[in-house]
Parts: sequence; structure tokens; C-alpha cells
Amino acid sequence: MRPVPGWTLITAGTAPILLVGGWTVAALLLGSGYDPATDTISVLASVGEPYRWLMTAAIAGLGVCHVATAVGLRAAPLVGRIALAGAGGSAIVLALTPEPHDGASFQHGTVVAVGFSLMALWPALAARRGPAAPWVLRPRTVLLVTLLVLAGAAWFLLELRDHGLVGVAERALCAIQSLWPLVVVASCRRRLAAGLVEWRGVLGERVGHASAPPDEGRIRT
Repeated sequence: MRPVPGWTLITAGTAPILLVGGWTVAALLLGSGYDPATDTISVLASVGEPYRWLMTAAIAGLGVCHVATAVGLRAAPLVGRIALAGAGGSAIVLALTPEPHDGASFQHGTVVAVGFSLMALWPALAARRGPAAPWVLRPRTVLLVTLLVLAGAAWFLLELRDHGLVGVAERALCAIQSLWPLVVVASCRRRLAAGLVEWRGVLGERVGHASAPPDEGRIRT
């Protein structure tokens, strides 16, 4: 398994901090005019909002972090890393295409759909088989994560249709998707560290056997 550099822990860990911190601070600044339970995250970055720069910067930073994490996540298959980088690129484009203040935008909605789809697909595309694969990249784990994300997406769409707790559903889905790269990076680095310890132990045993004195019985004969 190819090593995952330590800086990926920073990029993967910064992504959810930017996202959650951005929507929390922006909502607090807007006050009673914004309801996080029923309003979407896009409203915080929509045209005309006084603090849209804050949410826009958070979304753009999230995208940059995902792209950087994809570059460093060399333990995962390339196709999965490309999907994660594509999702990060979608977030950057999303920051540049804000939602209009008075309604929805086809362009904005398309970018959101592409980004969500790539974030839902990248765990499956990054799956690996074999005993050397970290548990987060094994097919069974990937299947559970994908089903969880799809369930969250279905919940979000239902709330959107019924004009219900759209904000709650969207935040839950976004939190899961933004946290998963960090879990993958941490697991890959831990698996690699465990493999190095095991390899050093085996190497030490072989060196010890090679340097051991010859058997006394063989010396006498």
C-alpha cells in the first residue's frame, strides 16, 4: 500500500471545520432572519446576503481541501481519488455560482447535484480488496457508507419536497460527506504504521537468527 503523507490529515481535517464553522458563524451573524432547521446552506451564500462572503469562502476552502486530500490519498485507487477531487472542484465552482436571492438557479442546482453525486460515489470507487486494505476501503465498509449517504440524500429530497426540515437534512448529509475523507486518511495512515511495525519486527527476527551463534552440537561434530 502506497504511503499517505501526514499533511493529508490537515487538509482532510480542515474540510469539515470550514464547512460546519462557516454555516454556524454565518447563521449566527444573520440572526433570526435565518432558520438553520428549514433553510438551506446555499441561502447563506446567496446573492445579496450581507455575510455571503463568509459561507462562500468556507465552501471554496472545502473544495480546495478535498482536492488536496485526493492528491495525497495514494493508498486509494486512482478513480476514487479523481471522484473526490472532482467533488472538491464542484465545491469551488459552487462558490463562484451563488444562488439568486429571490429563487433557485438551474446552474447552481446542477453544480450542487454533481458535487453531491461525486461525494456519494467516491467511497465506492475508492474500494480495495485484500487483507492489506484498510478497513475503510474494504467493500463491506464502503457499501455501508454509500447506503448511509444515499439514505441521507433521500431524506434531504423528501424534506425539500415537503418544505420541512431541509436545513437539518442537508447539514447531516454534508457533515457525513465532509468527515469521511478524514476517516479514510486516518485509517490508511494507521494501517501503514501498523504494517511498518510488523515489517520491522519480522526483519529484526531474521537479523537475530542470522547473527545467532552456531549450534553447539554442530561445533562438536
